[in-house]
Amino acid sequence: MEKRLTVLVPENMDGRMVKDVARSCLSLSSTRLKKAKRIPGGVTLNGREVYVVERVHAGDTVSISIEDEAPSENVTPVEGEMDVRYEDEWLLVINKPAHMPVHPSAGHAQDSLANLAAAKWGGVFRPVNRIDKNTSGLVLCAQNAFAAPELAKTAQKCYLALVEGPLPVGSGRIDVPIARRGDSIIGRCVREDGKPSVTEYTVLAASASHALVSCFPVTGRTHQIRVHFSWLGHPLAGDSLYGGHTDIIARHALHCAVLRFNRPADHEPRRVQSPLPEDFLAACCAAYLPDKEEIQTMLQSVLPCAE
Repeated sequence: MEKRLTVLVPENMDGRMVKDVARSCLSLSSTRLKKAKRIPGGVTLNGREVYVVERVHAGDTVSISIEDEAPSENVTPVEGEMDVRYEDEWLLVINKPAHMPVHPSAGHAQDSLANLAAAKWGGVFRPVNRIDKNTSGLVLCAQNAFAAPELAKTAQKCYLALVEGPLPVGSGRIDVPIARRGDSIIGRCVREDGKPSVTEYTVLAASASHALVSCFPVTGRTHQIRVHFSWLGHPLAGDSLYGGHTDIIARHALHCAVLRFNRPADHEPRRVQSPLPEDFLAACCAAYLPDKEEIQTMLQSVLPCAE
């Protein structure tokens, strides 16, 4: 299916060329504009095919075609069920269950999210945010190479974490560097020579044994939220790699609950919220924390579209 980017020429672009509008208003690179020129009808002005050096006037309509991509050769399509929370011609938001990897890997050649997406959408899979195999929640996927960097510029994420030990209700910021842990291939730790890492958070509710925390990663380091809260002395429940206990949940209690982003085609903001999985809700119940309805209500005000 052909995808097009369309824009009305603003006053400040009056008298400029089509290519200037494409770069300034549609964020199109020279390479992508060259590809559009090779497509019949790929560049139009008020519905008429034109050269990119054509002059425009305020109020004109410029439309650029985006070339379809070939399927990824290294991903085997596998039929299966997916919980799709948002879909248009530019992007997808999929609610990933825990224990499913995003990409194929050793031991998971045909049971990843990419395998399912390849079967449903023709083999092109470009996740903008990647979450660990045992993390549940929302994964934002671009439908083409143009949409991927555009989504990455505006995507904001809120994770819910169930951490051990009581934390006072309120907000905080963890700003400590993260490095690879010497005794583990996958493990990370806080260390002075690590990469700058920042997590902002709000404690939504707390009991004598646990706290429910909304987390906003400013940077995107491997295991960032897990490492930061372990360093703080409050490891995630179920996170045995970083000091958590598995008595109320068998995997680290982390869920990507809310995504906010701007659509690449028109820059309109979109917000998607995910329901919590049953194991996370059961752990909250065991920790005497809010129930499903209360948590969903708490999340309604997180990352709103209206500023």
